[in-house]
Amino acid sequence: MNKADNRRKNLLEFLNKRGYATIEELAQQFDVTPQTMRRDINQLADAGQVQRFHGGVGMPLGTENIIYDQRKLLFTEEKRRIAELVAQHIPDGASVCINIGTTTEAVAYALLEKKNLRVLTNNLNVARICAGNPSFEVIIAGGTVRSHDLGVIGVGAESFMREFRMDFGVIGISGIDEEGNLLDFDYREVSVARTIIAQSRRVFLACDNSKFGRPAMVSVGHVEQLEAVFSNGPLADHWKSMLKKSGVQLYLA
Repeated sequence: MNKADNRRKNLLEFLNKRGYATIEELAQQFDVTPQTMRRDINQLADAGQVQRFHGGVGMPLGTENIIYDQRKLLFTEEKRRIAELVAQHIPDGASVCINIGTTTEAVAYALLEKKNLRVLTNNLNVARICAGNPSFEVIIAGGTVRSHDLGVIGVGAESFMREFRMDFGVIGISGIDEEGNLLDFDYREVSVARTIIAQSRRVFLACDNSKFGRPAMVSVGHVEQLEAVFSNGPLADHWKSMLKKSGVQLYLA
């Protein structure tokens, strides 16, 4: 990765946390000229990764998520630490349901150290990862495969998952609002995530801290339906208080 590519990657991570910044702020942050920063922003905007506003730039508004392959490059170290923390709370021999997402894929890698798990998923990436442990039983939901992330979505996947009752549900989401609503972008994916919540005895949310306050247009559920949230610090006191009030345990990697 050359210097410009690395700067644009860091710019995406910065905006994912901040949401919006002016050209001048970004030029100072990355120690480049405003002209260089505009070129970076134009390239990212043309690829649909950011949205230009008058005098500044932000992440795309809450109607569309960042392209999956690009999300995999964001917060990789944070996701690894979060995943390891989740794995510490799942014992050998448990049944686990895992949904679509880059953080949940990291959880799948962390779970490879376990023994005799039964893994139910609508994520072909998770299925491939977990199949690497011969002591695991891996069950894949049927439905329509989404080409850009290999997620299995639709009524078929939802109906299939309703046949199971799992010890743990591990989910990822795209955003959490200040009222504690769990949000995502694709209503077809959301229906499966709701089923995982309903069919799991204990529900863990795994997400990096950029998801707190991030907008998305479809409601998955509410934090009150979770047992625990696994994220990374720093996390503002507002979010900690909201989770505590909802009776949700917070673990920060």
